[in-house]
Amino acid sequence: MTSNSPVRELADGKLRVDRPAEHIVRLTIANPAKRNALDHPILDAITTTLAELQSDVRCLIVTGSDGMFSAGYEIGDIADQSNQEAAERLVAHPFLEAMQALADYPYPTLAVLPGHAIGGGLELALSCDLRIAADGIKLGMPPAKLGLVYSHTGLRRFIDTIGAARTRELFLLGSYIEADTALSWGLVNRVVPGAELEPAARALAGELAGNAPLSQSGNKRVIEALLHAQGELSEEMERELIELRRASFDSHDMREGMSAFAEKRAPRWRGE
Repeated sequence: MTSNSPVRELADGKLRVDRPAEHIVRLTIANPAKRNALDHPILDAITTTLAELQSDVRCLIVTGSDGMFSAGYEIGDIADQSNQEAAERLVAHPFLEAMQALADYPYPTLAVLPGHAIGGGLELALSCDLRIAADGIKLGMPPAKLGLVYSHTGLRRFIDTIGAARTRELFLLGSYIEADTALSWGLVNRVVPGAELEPAARALAGELAGNAPLSQSGNKRVIEALLHAQGELSEEMERELIELRRASFDSHDMREGMSAFAEKRAPRWRGE
């Protein structure tokens, strides 16, 4: 998707911001050396950029550079820390803020997936209202391969989108699925040949940006309200789920999963 507007480079050049068309802003993750992995500067830049967008931005595109969407959160940062530091960094890091900023943006958001969307990268895409993917890409959630209990806020986002049965399959198997399977699940809205992705995304974004802003923001708000009307977690349950997640950071399996990933070997789980 070409752009005639100046490109702003944030997060040391790892997030590019431009306006490819009227009323449309595009965020491009550009961290190719790490397969567009999400680190703190990128996530902070996403949150800050969304807060600064003017009201004339009626559609926000999130995409990735170099034939990749995002390989997820930069877990190398975790492996380099002690257990307690890793727990604090992950529980308190700006990932949730960036996801929430996307979900709360009042106008339509569109994730354009030119390549694989894995882990936190897939949740980033799921935080957008719509997703269009190139055929042949893969999507997956690997916490089961890393010994990680995923956040309950993230899991809720998946359950709201694809239902409990598909969420179990995605998270408990920890394997990747093809774009066509993701389409049948409702994980993505459209799949097109890779060569057609940019024009198809441009047309879709233009249609979204061209619709009535009041209607777009109002309908988006109603949809979110209806989803959350199923009932919020009690404070006690939320504390339990947060503690469960925190405990996973101090577990043997978390350390083993990270070590196995770094050493490119099969993990040896102990369930503790």
